Amino acid sequence: MILVTGATGLSGMAVIREFARQDVPVRALFRNPGKAQRLHGLPGVEPVQGDMLRPESLTSALQGVKRVLMISAAREQMVRTQCAFIDAAKAAGVPHIVKYSGKEAGVGFNLDSFRGTREHVEIERYLEASGLAWTHLRPSQFMEFYLPGTVTGVDPRRRELRMPIGDTRLSPVAVDDVAKVAVALMRSDGHEGKVYEMTGPEALSMEDAVERISEATGTSFRYVPVSLEDKLRELREHGLPEPTVQLLGELFAERARRPRSHLWLETHQTFQIEPTPFVDFARRNAEAFLAA
Repeated sequence: MILVTGATGLSGMAVIREFARQDVPVRALFRNPGKAQRLHGLPGVEPVQGDMLRPESLTSALQGVKRVLMISAAREQMVRTQCAFIDAAKAAGVPHIVKYSGKEAGVGFNLDSFRGTREHVEIERYLEASGLAWTHLRPSQFMEFYLPGTVTGVDPRRRELRMPIGDTRLSPVAVDDVAKVAVALMRSDGHEGKVYEMTGPEALSMEDAVERISEATGTSFRYVPVSLEDKLRELREHGLPEPTVQLLGELFAERARRPRSHLWLETHQTFQIEPTPFVDFARRNAEAFLAA
């Protein structure tokens, strides 16, 4: 049996839908019943409630599991949550954990400057020392983060993308591409001790991104460079909690210092997944970009 944790989040739900699309049985761990409705009715999906921080709640979820895709929310005690889950999985006899991790693609990006990547590295090291078989799947920034309603997305009323990173290029990857790789990885053997890094097929400036959104929607969007201070003020005005604002401040500041981006397409090639160009992603989500 395969288990996917964090099954109702952005990444987890994409993976679960891909399992269902391929008609492959999978167990989906969720914590909040209010978010679990979308799991019900998907073919081959077995929803199971549990809390990664409470081992006693995971008995049913971990029973008979041979491989886990471990995902949890980045802003909710990620290190404590995932390390506790690793311990629980080991105690339950799970032999192999695939960590859905992350890695910034900026050339020269300093991991110590951004808590998000530091925490992923800490968890990876804990998993590697656990005695379990491990694999790391490391996507870069998601294309979905440009959608309205996300803290780094476009403003659909102003038709603007407001970012404090100047002319820096990023290499966003589609979440669905990562989900396809994740399912292929979970369904096959020989991945123990391996690391799979992923970006999209293009290194895009923010000007490039809005040009592609404009092309896909038939509506003019523009990039507005702003200062880091102004961006953080906007986030506070939108009600983001201060720890999240500070986390994003670290990310924006380091991205601004690293104007070039790697392209990592070897994982797509290994699993025979065609990389999604940003303009195709924008076309698929044209209604969302235009919705006010």
